[in-house]
Amino acid sequence: MLSQFLCTSLWFAGNAILFDIIKKFPGEINLLANLTSMVQFGFISGTLIFAFSAIADIFSPSKVFFVCGIAAALFNLCICLQVNDIHTVLLFRFLTGFMLAGIYPIGMKIAADYFKDGLGKSLGFLVGALVLGTAFPHLLKMFTRKFSWQYVIYATSALSGIGACCILFFVPNGPFRVAGQKFSLGSCFGAFKNPEFRAAAFGYFGHMWELYTFWAFLPAMLILYSQTHANAGLNTSLFSFLIIASGSISCMLGGILSQKFEAKKLATIALSISGLCCILSPIFLFFENTYLFLIFLFCWGLSGTADSPLFSSLVAKHAPERLKGTSLTLVNCIGFAVTIISIQTINILSKEMNSHYIYTILALGPAIGVFSLIKKS
Repeated sequence: MLSQFLCTSLWFAGNAILFDIIKKFPGEINLLANLTSMVQFGFISGTLIFAFSAIADIFSPSKVFFVCGIAAALFNLCICLQVNDIHTVLLFRFLTGFMLAGIYPIGMKIAADYFKDGLGKSLGFLVGALVLGTAFPHLLKMFTRKFSWQYVIYATSALSGIGACCILFFVPNGPFRVAGQKFSLGSCFGAFKNPEFRAAAFGYFGHMWELYTFWAFLPAMLILYSQTHANAGLNTSLFSFLIIASGSISCMLGGILSQKFEAKKLATIALSISGLCCILSPIFLFFENTYLFLIFLFCWGLSGTADSPLFSSLVAKHAPERLKGTSLTLVNCIGFAVTIISIQTINILSKEMNSHYIYTILALGPAIGVFSLIKKS
């Protein structure tokens, strides 16, 4: 869990220093959407290669995690070079995302190798660590605001290196690890013939349509609210961290509750609540009471992530035993492809319509996800 937190701090490192990058490249537009999308695109590319080569099932997951954690840290550091081309910065974010494909889904594979029973609980803590790691660069930015933006990058790269070493030296192969087989495209996609696997996967895809776009545009929401409410005075970095990080609590709580209640029902409830938050977002963005606005965002942050470990455990539970790691990686790949479409859609709509209303579009994902889960039930 610690290694997952440390290594995934790289994910939103670029978002935390977004305004510093904008100052360096003032002529570039769509930097928020493009920086986030390049990490996601890199992650997708990595997961495709990992899935097609069945790396997570053939090689030691801990060693794969270590190599990718070190490589991701180095690529993250590269954006501190004297780069005068934004495309080079985007390339390094892509490569960082590529290596994250060997961290997040591989971490879930390692958890699945250690826990037969109680997988939902273990993934709850694991995904909670990822959420906290995703939020952490915003906190680093707040504490280093008097220093150069490079310190955020130095810190996240160092954390990733430490996390990679921890997993190598202290986490051997799990007792339930099953030796992998050669990759079979038909076998991998054949998992979708299982209605339980399919319902969990499509529920996850609907969840992903909303979650990363909410995280990516959260600072923009806070800035928008501060601009339209003169007395709000919100610290964007602090509240971005707190709201995103709150999701780690709901991940852990969701994992614990899955030991007593059906994971699918819990996921359906959480997805329904976060979808409702999407629909209600214009009301609270216009709302004058800053405290109620922040309470709303915290509710959104909590509900938006509570179902993440539940979907992952459901996918792992119903995946083919010898392609469990590959199935998790492939579902992650498709899910993150959905995030790119969502992020770019919101980015385009933000130029065409009132920004107070654009986040209602995110409700489409939870609606599809809930329908998939209920239909199977």
